[in-house]
Amino acid sequence: MPGNDAIAHHGIVYALGPGDAAAVREHDAKTPGLGWQCFGGTGVEGADVEYDDEDDEGGDEGGDEGGDEGGDEGAAWVDTWAPGATETLLDHDAGFKLEPGSLIVFQMHYNLLSTNGTSGESDQSAVRLRLTDGTPQTRELQTWSLNAPTELPCAPGEWGPLCDREASIADVTTRFGSEVGGFADELVEECSGGVVPKPGPTQACDIDVEEPATVFAGFGHMHMRGRAIKVELNPGTSQAEVLLDVPQFDFDNQRMAKLASPVEVEPGDTLRVTCTHDAGLRSQVPQLSALPPRYVVWGDGTGDEMCLGIMTVSPRES
Repeated sequence: MPGNDAIAHHGIVYALGPGDAAAVREHDAKTPGLGWQCFGGTGVEGADVEYDDEDDEGGDEGGDEGGDEGGDEGAAWVDTWAPGATETLLDHDAGFKLEPGSLIVFQMHYNLLSTNGTSGESDQSAVRLRLTDGTPQTRELQTWSLNAPTELPCAPGEWGPLCDREASIADVTTRFGSEVGGFADELVEECSGGVVPKPGPTQACDIDVEEPATVFAGFGHMHMRGRAIKVELNPGTSQAEVLLDVPQFDFDNQRMAKLASPVEVEPGDTLRVTCTHDAGLRSQVPQLSALPPRYVVWGDGTGDEMCLGIMTVSPRES
């Protein structure tokens, strides 16, 4: 439930089990003001976000800070809001499990480009959840984050210091810290064996499925240079299937898409996430036009980019 649409970039709901509650409360108590800064995840050491795919999500939802000693349960990624998103109800008896004594941590990320560098904006975004007691038949949900690199060079005819890849990564690191800044190279290692892919508008990553699961829905997230995002199952084979297809991505109209019918995935299957970005949008989008040309890599800022397929799944026995 966004409070100030002008500055709301995204909100993520994390659930932490009772074993992590003390660490979260301690971290909150010792941090001045309301809440605490978290460039990624919960921002509480020892209460890190558990990701249930091959990748370790970084940047927007991934890094971690803090010095507390927490439990060993980890945080579950429960829900995501981005501009345009509304409530999505699945047509199945399924949900995210919350144990008694669990805590909800709400990460709110703001679009500071919209303020033109001025202060004074306020926000009262909130979270509303539907709760049910569940039954032995209720399917427990998980979030799989499927990430691909962003390796977008400056547009033809543009040049500047940040058009160099290493300089751009150093700039992201200065703004958001080493975990976020290092994620561009982590993705290169995971997706192409450490070889930086040919810079260009379209990049992809193949992720191996490691456990049997049912896929119910998908949510594609990019920033303001995003043009298209797709998630495919077993591409290039006779079993190929498209799970998520957003051919005309709109930053202001992001939402979860339910699959027409749930899809079963098995160990040995491959999930491919593909994103297309447009460097030319820097000079066309008002909020980006004041920024200098840059080689765009993964980063937290609205002026940076991401390629993120957020899949809602339920693990099952093989």
